Amino acid sequence: MTKTSFSYAALTISDAGAKGERVDTSGDVIVEMMTESGFELVDRRIVADERDLISSQIAEWCDSAAADVVVTTGGTGLGPRDVTPEATRAVIDIEAPGIAEAMRMETLKNTPFAMLSRGVTGVRNGCLIVNLPGSPSGVRETLEVALRSMPHALEMIRGWRTHANP
Repeated sequence: MTKTSFSYAALTISDAGAKGERVDTSGDVIVEMMTESGFELVDRRIVADERDLISSQIAEWCDSAAADVVVTTGGTGLGPRDVTPEATRAVIDIEAPGIAEAMRMETLKNTPFAMLSRGVTGVRNGCLIVNLPGSPSGVRETLEVALRSMPHALEMIRGWRTHANP
């Protein structure tokens, strides 16, 4: 059975958002862009900037096959509470650095702060994981870059396509 569309889950990492003190506008941008690109939203959550909470939510979605892609926003900077990259690395099977590098390189054309992003991308149990910055504009700019190759990456992860059969 060939799958014609992919599903995704959106995870916002924010202490204030987890307490209900901040509106999740970055998560809204993920939902808007992913849905417009033909992906189906299966779940959306907010967790505090805690490594274990982030890791366990990503792992739960990947291990249950609930989503083909997990897109996170927040916690990728240099602040003391920014632990999303470490939480992601703790649960991925393989890292896919080219996606994260492309997002930084492309968005560096718009802001010098792009070089401060530590977001990572990788695969766990057949699920692609993509870390995005925490601001709505950062999400929009980086997700636009990631979406360019995301369907092809998912087809490769599933073994539906290789570089030899475009």
